[in-house]
Amino acid sequence: MKLPNGPKTPRLLQQIQWAADPISYMEAMAKSYGDIFTTSVFDSRPSILVSNPQALKQMFARENKDFSLPGKDKKRLNPLVGNQSLLLLEDESHLRQRKFLMPPFHGARMRTYGQLICDITEKVMDRQAIDTPFSIRSAMGDIALQVLLEAVFGFHEGERCTQFRELIVSLMKPLTFVSLFFPFLRLDLGSWSPWGQFLRTRQQIDHMIYAEIKERRQKLDPESTDILSLLMSARDEAGQAMTDKELRDQLMTLLLGGSATTENVMTWLCYWVHKKPDVQNKCLKELEDLGASPDPVKIFQLPYLTAVCNETLRIYPIDMFTSPRIAKSSLELMGYELSPGTALYGCIYLLHHRQDLYPEPKQFKPERFLERKFSSYEFMPFGGGVRRCIGEILAQYEMKLVLSTIVSHYQLELADDQEARPPRATLAPDVKMVLRGKRNNPETARPNEVLLTRK
Repeated sequence: MKLPNGPKTPRLLQQIQWAADPISYMEAMAKSYGDIFTTSVFDSRPSILVSNPQALKQMFARENKDFSLPGKDKKRLNPLVGNQSLLLLEDESHLRQRKFLMPPFHGARMRTYGQLICDITEKVMDRQAIDTPFSIRSAMGDIALQVLLEAVFGFHEGERCTQFRELIVSLMKPLTFVSLFFPFLRLDLGSWSPWGQFLRTRQQIDHMIYAEIKERRQKLDPESTDILSLLMSARDEAGQAMTDKELRDQLMTLLLGGSATTENVMTWLCYWVHKKPDVQNKCLKELEDLGASPDPVKIFQLPYLTAVCNETLRIYPIDMFTSPRIAKSSLELMGYELSPGTALYGCIYLLHHRQDLYPEPKQFKPERFLERKFSSYEFMPFGGGVRRCIGEILAQYEMKLVLSTIVSHYQLELADDQEARPPRATLAPDVKMVLRGKRNNPETARPNEVLLTRK
């Protein structure tokens, strides 16, 4: 079998290089071996990373015929999201759950969440002190989580919302994720131990979720627009509703998967817009042209704002890779012969940094998305195929409304001029910003003549 070239160094050494700096590892491999190469970072068997658009097109076109699509790492994620999570399911079970989840994330449903996102953004930003550096990543995390709590559960401000938010934050502590990656650390030594604390927090969250499901089943409101209510009303082709366990696992998937990724991309958005004054001015001018109290859907459709969001997702995408595709039998791809069991990953990061597609790929240039249209095999920040991110529309809607609210209502500055670098491949840096004041009359403010009011 003719496999793509790749490093010959021992697997352990490759894994150390990957763990230390995954972006540098990927870029070095692409420079040495091209846009299709073999690596042993992920598995003892060869895995192939693909950043060639034509190869990606072939991969996705043949995914149902020639490839199996396993779920994410079950051993690692099962304790967090549960075995009925969309992330872990395969084949028909995956498609059934995806059909349940698609309608609540349809574009028409997003209209109901528009004002909610704007209001939450203002509440979080109004809590920041004037002239005092604060973590924009922390603020974006507060916004992302509160949007999910209200949009997914219908949990608005109050004791129950506060308690649930605190439990979710506690569950997502860094030590929890270390234990997920290294199973030997999963020792329940009581509530004082990291894993013991995780198990008890998860039990409390489960208790609240199942109690909420039970209460909703007893008095389901057909007028409710939160995602839990919509999922409980949904039926599959056989007329079956989702079980309590299926509901619980999908809710945990949406909460834990959606909050961290949205937090990261919105942090990068704030960084780039305030790093590039001309970008901020163009965003302000585009928003100004919509007039007073613009419709959130109109904001979502703004071309330059969309380009800014796309360029942010291009430079540091939400995920570095697509879900794997596993060859069912011997097959050919771009002249390479793949044996059964070979895993192919679309490498989103390398695809988004191709010099032939994106000249000066390290530079933040939103205009590139106005000058040409990229295919779904050239730009894929949310993955592709049947494993494409289910919350893509909500994520884009939230990104645009949060950024437009911040730019049009608040005068922010970066606390320093240092170049931001991600601490890990899919994480945003802990950027510090300073709030100087609130913009006065954002619908009439000129980009280069901003009036400020002190809170």
